[in-house]
Amino acid sequence: MYFMKVKRTLQDVEKKITAFFRENRRMPTYSEIAEIIGVRSKSVVHFWVNKLLSAGILQKDAKGFLLPVRNSLALTLAGEVCAGFPSPAEEELRGIISFDEYLVRHPETSFLLSVTGDSMIDAGIREKDLVIVEKNKEPKNGDIILAEVDGNWTMKYFCKKGKTVTLEAANPKYPPIIPQTNLRIAGVITAVVRKYHK
Repeated sequence: MYFMKVKRTLQDVEKKITAFFRENRRMPTYSEIAEIIGVRSKSVVHFWVNKLLSAGILQKDAKGFLLPVRNSLALTLAGEVCAGFPSPAEEELRGIISFDEYLVRHPETSFLLSVTGDSMIDAGIREKDLVIVEKNKEPKNGDIILAEVDGNWTMKYFCKKGKTVTLEAANPKYPPIIPQTNLRIAGVITAVVRKYHK
């Protein structure tokens, strides 16, 4: 049986892996890489993966899983817009911005949570929003935190006066919470993401 030899370039392989990442929101497995670049040999897949690693296009995390170095979901930053009439001078191309890099300063210690309830609505956080939580970050007064209070998880403003910690809602319907027996701060909310259209 005759197989046609296909000439592949590093850019071609990168484009195919990037397209997979965009569509599936995850990196392909080695078997999936073989399929999308059209090879059957695992050694060929390892060859291209090593080329991508050496070129700084891919990296490995602490567990050895592949991660993209370049953010394939970056968007063009077209300028600024005021909440009034648009200005033609603000429509210039300003560069490229990655939401990951813009919203997440420490990805290794950050995670996403989906919001339920309306206790932080006056802080601009609504039900079904996504919030980015940064672990191991020391909260300051006024920070919004994720905390376990007396066995229940909540997201509230952090307020400390002396040794007393109070968790306050951003909705007058909810009274302040003063921990009675236990307070464990899981992280500080650093960003909120809202999607208006599916």
